[in-house]
Amino acid sequence: MKPAVDLQHLCRYTGGDEALNAEVLELFDSQISEMVGKLRSILDAQDAKSWKEVTHTLKGAARGVGAFHFADAAAAAEPIDPVRDRGNASIAIRTLVTCSADVQSFIRGYLKR
Repeated sequence: MKPAVDLQHLCRYTGGDEALNAEVLELFDSQISEMVGKLRSILDAQDAKSWKEVTHTLKGAARGVGAFHFADAAAAAEPIDPVRDRGNASIAIRTLVTCSADVQSFIRGYLKR
């Protein structure tokens, strides 16, 4: 199984600087906690525009740090219309929560090195 974050990908942008890797990963960790958490309220508000914005942002940020599995989950969630397809939107949130837990576990392990 591949790690939740591809450090080689991240290192291409950070020059392999471990302190910079840690900073980027900490920022991503807090970003995904906040944004995945917002998706439930966005679903309840039936706000299709915010849904697309948040899932798109998550997808791009995840690709940037090398969290490709999480990015794929965000990409799959992005086209869902939470107004018309609440069931699949709920499934997408659960998938993102699971993927974010994997990424956050990886980040915690990286930061403890």
